[in-house]
Amino acid sequence: MIFNKLKKFLVVFDSPELDCAPVFSSGDVVSGRVVLELFGQTKVESLKLHAEGFAKVHWTESRSAGSSTAYTQNYSDEVEYLNRREVLLQADNGEMTVLPAGRHEFPFSFQLPEETLVTSFEGKHGSIRYWVKVKLHRPWCPVRKIKKEFTVIEPIDINTPSLLAPQAGTKDKLARTWYRNFGQVSVTAKIDRKGYTPGEVIPVFAEFDNATSRSIVPKAFIIQTQTFIARGTMKQKRSVVATLCGDVVSARTRETWHGRAIKIPPVGPSIQQCRIIKVEYMLKVCVDVPGTSKLFLELPLVIGTIPLHPFGSRTSSISSHYSVNMEWLRMAIPEQPEPPPEYSSVVTEEEAEQRNNGVAPPAAEDLSGIMERPLMAFLQEFRFRPPPVYSEIDPNPQPLNLRPRCMTC
Repeated sequence: MIFNKLKKFLVVFDSPELDCAPVFSSGDVVSGRVVLELFGQTKVESLKLHAEGFAKVHWTESRSAGSSTAYTQNYSDEVEYLNRREVLLQADNGEMTVLPAGRHEFPFSFQLPEETLVTSFEGKHGSIRYWVKVKLHRPWCPVRKIKKEFTVIEPIDINTPSLLAPQAGTKDKLARTWYRNFGQVSVTAKIDRKGYTPGEVIPVFAEFDNATSRSIVPKAFIIQTQTFIARGTMKQKRSVVATLCGDVVSARTRETWHGRAIKIPPVGPSIQQCRIIKVEYMLKVCVDVPGTSKLFLELPLVIGTIPLHPFGSRTSSISSHYSVNMEWLRMAIPEQPEPPPEYSSVVTEEEAEQRNNGVAPPAAEDLSGIMERPLMAFLQEFRFRPPPVYSEIDPNPQPLNLRPRCMTC
């Protein structure tokens, strides 16, 4: 006699592409089927589906209440984004449903809320997850449960005026030690726009004026900041995701970057709308003066999901119009000539001292408009790739003999 008559119990989502997991956004319909394969005839009380979506944060901090007393403070919070229930099988009169041996499929379908959801995310101190959970109730048997997550990507269209606006800034600093001055260093930097998508190249235009008696080394970094908020307390995790290193600028000389290229790796999009989790990016231009503290200039970035469309109509439908590389889920950063530096090497001494003393950093400017499980991130195959930076093609370009070209070619 076979006591366990359940051979297979799984959830399958409908997907427009057989080899790719589906990706959803606000207002989309999530559909699929629950598959039951039975060895023999089975009585079933009910089969129920529950779709849920939560943002959750949690971390602990050690506190001291004296020389011999210590305790751990817990911080946690959550926000619910999805709660849908559906009965897939249940007799109206309360009696059992008898299923014969073989394969049975029970379709399901529900619509995600029309209001803005938040992009799926996995971080050190929190996550944003969506899933369906199915329970199979049978007489005289324990309840069988299965759970399957699905991905939500909230579209961020960089084709908006605020994200197409150029970003620029200037900063200077007097390079000195406690006993002497070396002179002044100044940096001016500009990027073409605020919004970019993974895989794009950011041309950095900058001028470094070294009026000191020492050589300096200009660098640029793309930095991701994950912010977790609970009970009025904030926890942050910063990491360098891309690096650009310039040439040495000799004493009392000037160096100019005419669109030096820094490529955005497959990172997750910016998360702006969640109350307890935020993911933000910045381009940090740094000047390292030996023997003194660094000079930093920060330009805000927004990593979007809909790339620049110079022609044609735009769309915000992620699941139906974009081919998604699911390797992005594993945060597979492409090989780089050298690994990015630790974040500690690109912070000022004042910032490091503040964090060591437990002092919260000053509030950043309003950048309005602006993962230990696999990171939820998606790199789309762009239909309209931006043209490469000219310096990527030939560092010493020759004049081109341009001829008219047929637009149909």
